[in-house]
Amino acid sequence: MRTSDLKISISGIRGIVGQSLTPQLILKFSEAFSSFIGEGEIGVATDTRPSGSMLKYAVFSGLLSCGAIPVDMGILPIPSLQVYVKSKHLRGGISITASHNPVEWNALKLIKNGGFFLSPYEAEELLDYYYQGRFKRVAQSGIIKKEGHPFQIHETKILDFIQGDLIANKQLKVIVDPCGGAASPYVKSFLEQLGVEVKCINCGLSNGFPRNPEPLPQNITALSESVKKHGADIGFAQDADADRLAVVDEKGSPIGEEYTLALAIQYYLNHKQKTPVVINLSTSRVIQDISEKAGVELIRTKVGEINVSKKMLDTGSKIGGEGNGGIIAADIHACRDSFVGMALILEYLAVSGKKTSQLKSALPYYKMIKDKIKANFNDRKRILHLIQAKFDQGQTNTEDGLKVEYPDFWLHVRPSNTEPVMRIIIEGKNDRLVESIYSEIKECL
Repeated sequence: MRTSDLKISISGIRGIVGQSLTPQLILKFSEAFSSFIGEGEIGVATDTRPSGSMLKYAVFSGLLSCGAIPVDMGILPIPSLQVYVKSKHLRGGISITASHNPVEWNALKLIKNGGFFLSPYEAEELLDYYYQGRFKRVAQSGIIKKEGHPFQIHETKILDFIQGDLIANKQLKVIVDPCGGAASPYVKSFLEQLGVEVKCINCGLSNGFPRNPEPLPQNITALSESVKKHGADIGFAQDADADRLAVVDEKGSPIGEEYTLALAIQYYLNHKQKTPVVINLSTSRVIQDISEKAGVELIRTKVGEINVSKKMLDTGSKIGGEGNGGIIAADIHACRDSFVGMALILEYLAVSGKKTSQLKSALPYYKMIKDKIKANFNDRKRILHLIQAKFDQGQTNTEDGLKVEYPDFWLHVRPSNTEPVMRIIIEGKNDRLVESIYSEIKECL
């Protein structure tokens, strides 16, 4: 088995099941994680991929062999697992999910005490355990515990935080599409407890996903049609592990994941509290505009949830996230959370009395193009050099790949944390300019 076929990063370990990702490899990584994190209870959850059960029992074996006590959480959204790990003071957690990747992929997302992902340094130390075989095995294992209500803590925290009576009084109609993923057993009941009328599509737990799990506009057309058909006020789409959220307005038009984050942050700053805002380097300038108007500091980090979460904790920020629809509200937990995102946006609709499209259109307009190209390690260096030479007059940031800012547009080219690709993002107010810059980059490459 070639571990080089895997994608190993601060986001965890992922690969194609049966090829680069096998139960044997999962067993060894679980042994390494248990040895690294220490003895104690470790929560284990999955999304709904057909490979989940096979990999879960390999995880159990690895944990038990090194003295840990697995807590079987069943199917559970990753933010719910993070909240549970923190609230119950577990040693850590493992989510068996490949998030937005296609169904043939799976992964381990590793969570430490406190409910956060490993930092880059901790991930490197864990890999030392794996490669050196530094496993603290025991002669006699413990037992596997079972949690019967794993979502309850997460749900209660949000319901206590949100003004549910305001939402209920508006009698809003919602369509939600969890993609048959980890949110499917919970999301309809959760929204109903917020006092809205709910129709759930793609809620079944089938062998695979009914659509591409990444909640991009082209993948959520069924949600758009359902919103129009049923005259709903809003539509929500989640990815397979339920940390990302996309929104469809009452006309059936996706507003874009960047604007999903923008609505949540704008509402929080105007109606909850003023606080510094933390986002990553790839997130839209619309958040900068919102922060400036609210009179709060905007802080940017490298891409990756742990980078944003850590900076939020360090600066006392209560709201932030990533432009892929990853809303982070530290009042619940400093992790990307589609459930708190839905709650905040529904409260915004209720308090404002406006339609979803009106809230979005009131925000500054930006055109953003996102693309990716396959690239190995050597290709990455060459690509970054080419782009830097091409756009050498702008303000350059090399903290995470290459970001170049001009007054009327910016671009960011960086290696992905989750796929063997380079991500390309260009944004500006002028559609033709952004498309022209995109064409220049493609021609350059």
